[in-house]
Amino acid sequence: MRAILDVVLLALQLYVWLLIASAILSWLVAFNVVNPRNGVVAGIYDFLYRITEPLLRPIRNMLPFLGGIDISPVILLLIIFLIQRVIVLYLYPAVF
Repeated sequence: MRAILDVVLLALQLYVWLLIASAILSWLVAFNVVNPRNGVVAGIYDFLYRITEPLLRPIRNMLPFLGGIDISPVILLLIIFLIQRVIVLYLYPAVF
């Protein structure tokens, strides 16, 4: 059972890094630092969008309009950190 929890923790940590990469790439595209018409950039951007958007969309729908500021990645990161803490503090020690 601990192996399954380790895999879940690893997957959550990987998703955190993908979420951070998605936010940084969206800023780089918004400020015209990278060209989104470049094939490599477009492929990475599309991959990160498809990976992160299914979890970010419901959070965005619940949040009020904040004038163009998107805090949904921050809220998702807080939720992921909460899940990780629950696993580490409560589930992991309870498994024999």
